[in-house]
Amino acid sequence: MQLKKLLTCFFLLNYYIWFVKFYFIIIKQQMENKKISSNFLQFFIIFLTSFIWWIFFSYYIGNSADFQLLKSDNNIKALEFLQDDELDLTKFWEVYNIIKKHNYDVDWINKDKLIDGAIKWMVDGLWDKFSSYMTPDETKKFNDVLSWDFEWIWAVVEKNELWVLVERIIKWSPAKKSWLRSKDIIIKANDEKLEWLGLYEAVAKIKWPAWSKVVLDVLRSWEKEILKIEIIRQKIKIPSVDSKDIENSNIWYISINMFWQDTAIEFMRALSKFDKKDWIIVDLRDNWWWYLQSAVSILSNFVEKDETLVVTKYKDLFSNISYPSINDWYIYKWKIVILINENSASASEITAWALKDYKKAILVWKKSYWKWSVQKPFDLDDWSMLKLTIAKWFTPEDINIDKEWINPDVEISFKEEDYKNEYDRQFEEAKKVLEIFINNKAYKLSIEKANKLFEEKE
Repeated sequence: MQLKKLLTCFFLLNYYIWFVKFYFIIIKQQMENKKISSNFLQFFIIFLTSFIWWIFFSYYIGNSADFQLLKSDNNIKALEFLQDDELDLTKFWEVYNIIKKHNYDVDWINKDKLIDGAIKWMVDGLWDKFSSYMTPDETKKFNDVLSWDFEWIWAVVEKNELWVLVERIIKWSPAKKSWLRSKDIIIKANDEKLEWLGLYEAVAKIKWPAWSKVVLDVLRSWEKEILKIEIIRQKIKIPSVDSKDIENSNIWYISINMFWQDTAIEFMRALSKFDKKDWIIVDLRDNWWWYLQSAVSILSNFVEKDETLVVTKYKDLFSNISYPSINDWYIYKWKIVILINENSASASEITAWALKDYKKAILVWKKSYWKWSVQKPFDLDDWSMLKLTIAKWFTPEDINIDKEWINPDVEISFKEEDYKNEYDRQFEEAKKVLEIFINNKAYKLSIEKANKLFEEKE
């Protein structure tokens, strides 16, 4: 603030003058080989008092003066030093002053909640679902939920005033096994309504404790009645990579369930287990994890060394980071079938699109989730937190699909009976797609040609 800066500079200058005088008195007394005189002690006391007074006046009085300027209804121009060149906060302070002066209940309202509400409104105005502001209490609950060993149904949800919306289902989860679906709407948990609850209160009704049963009342778009879904809450350990041999074929199957620190190492082990087979189905369905370096290491098995795999672009273009392929000892050269769905996000989308750009893969099933942005948490002084999108990812061909989708090359959808029979139609159809390439012995068979052959086969 301008006033405080002026006061600080004035007293710093004053302090410097007194310090110089103090220094020369010491030198003079040392040259004359005299003891410290009473005049010197008096001078020192004055010097110390001046220093303390400077601290008090520059900060306390300066802040108080600035506050008085903020309180003034008639001196709006005094607020100009708070404003960005592109952001005029005059209306904000005008409304606040009107509320303070005329609102009947304003004396009973928590001022911190007013500020938190204003900040939430500003962040919501970014129209970015991945940027958010959390109060100190929400931040604590958020950090608790992020604990690696948490117990619940393992589904990612969003909350509005009336219900809980299931956004993503995690592989190997109790929710997945109970056939809870993405876009399902949960309206009750054990007959308790979830409307008007906050996110964390609603989640608490669903998730605790482990090894107990929760009955969810669920609305599903194509169902006429409310579904009752029973789920046993569990503590689970999700394997980063899972793989299996597809019998009587030249294909092996690798499922990447998350991108984490050891995922690339586990993926390499899976590759080495099936070194006698030439064709791979890589399953990235329901994988929304974000550990970029693992995606880069996995992609390096399929793309020549030093070729660009993904670029992270920031507002400051000089901060952009390009991630090249790092391997030079093994490059898998055959076509890969990638399974993606609406819950494939972040590192999964980076992996799928890089292989698509280099014409290494055929993408099967549904459009992806479209999460191609990077968030950073900013811890604020009062223990609240601002989570903000600071960068976006771009493909090797400089394509950004944030808030768009990766369209599959071959689109296959579940049928209603598949859920009842627990039949993985996408996986079975993916094998057929890959067999078309194998039977045609065509490493460079075009996607268009493969699609045509697939339709003829159907």
